[in-house]
Amino acid sequence: MSTSNLLSKLSASLQEFVRTAARDNAAFGNADQESAELSEWLSKVSSLKISNSADLKHLDETLSSKTYLVGTSPTVADISLYGTLHASVAKLSPPKTYAYPSIIRYFDHLQNLLSVRSLHTFPAVSFDFENAPKIERLAEAPKEKKKDKPAKEATQSIPTSASSPAPTAPPVVPLPSEAKPANSDPVNSDQKAGKKEKKEKPVKKDALAPANNNKSKGGAPPPATSDSGDPLPSMIDLRVGKIVQVARHPDADGLYVEQIDIGEETGPRTVVSGLVNYIPIEQMQDRTIIVVANLKPANMRGIKSFAMVLCASSKEGKDGGIEFVEPPPGSKPGERVFFEGEKYQDALPLPQLNPKKKIWEAIQPSFTTLQNRDAAWVDAATGSVHRIITKDGVCAPRSLVGASLS
Repeated sequence: MSTSNLLSKLSASLQEFVRTAARDNAAFGNADQESAELSEWLSKVSSLKISNSADLKHLDETLSSKTYLVGTSPTVADISLYGTLHASVAKLSPPKTYAYPSIIRYFDHLQNLLSVRSLHTFPAVSFDFENAPKIERLAEAPKEKKKDKPAKEATQSIPTSASSPAPTAPPVVPLPSEAKPANSDPVNSDQKAGKKEKKEKPVKKDALAPANNNKSKGGAPPPATSDSGDPLPSMIDLRVGKIVQVARHPDADGLYVEQIDIGEETGPRTVVSGLVNYIPIEQMQDRTIIVVANLKPANMRGIKSFAMVLCASSKEGKDGGIEFVEPPPGSKPGERVFFEGEKYQDALPLPQLNPKKKIWEAIQPSFTTLQNRDAAWVDAATGSVHRIITKDGVCAPRSLVGASLS
């Protein structure tokens, strides 16, 4: 769908603002599916009744698990919603401000984007976050799982590659790959099931060691098999990467195209990053960084991106600086990056995040850097802090404290 068609539902003044703010930010959709989502969101934005508290409450609930409306980067839908909300949000004052915490968080993030702030079209709105009441986040009730046949369970429980050990606890040991489905014959089903149960007992680590020939040279963990239940940070596949080549995007002034080695035998992955205005190209080459490796690939102005570089943005907004989140010195491409704590450090990431599940969007807002710069995920429900680590130590940007990570 063309840009003109996408924006046709907006007022003329808002159309001009959106076009200017979105320039060079890959903000007009990355694929046909995303264009359809953009069109749907623009229709919602154009019909949003700001004075209707029910509409605002519904929007606040929708934004509670989102960083952006479509995908993992700002689009025309976000910029349009920001422009639509501005006049009403600017008039809000406590306690009304606190009635819509997700809208305020989303709005403040959007207004601090360089592409929005540099236009000076809308004055910045200040919020008293220090005195905001703590948000209580209630976990959704887990969905009932359908009972699978024993044969299906055996097949799904076999990971596709071997894991590398964490520094403080051994990895989850995969089941033997030769497990066979149970015979469906009702006469012999009990006997066969008994044999299969015995076969599925975890084998000793030493028995698996000689066959550890997974595709990732750096020892990336085998993927998890289910994204059911509440989103967990351990579902996200973080790995050490090294930028072996970088160039400017031929069709977008604000984008780099990088080749990043993450220890795969297939070679470096192509990654498109919107860092041109924040990190000089000479500081990109040969940097060892962290990548999010299991996002769904996305077309960025004609070039498909197969991962995302994890960066820290200043708490004052991107104008205050953006830095790479870096692993400990000596880290090698492909090494596993995980979340500290018994609950997460041995859990396995998903092979690919399902965009419909919004797992990244639910987890990312709680990424931050602590007072000592350590990168971490803070559980909004319990307040527990889980640092982002490798087997050699903690990952961190070079200077940013209280930064958001994305």
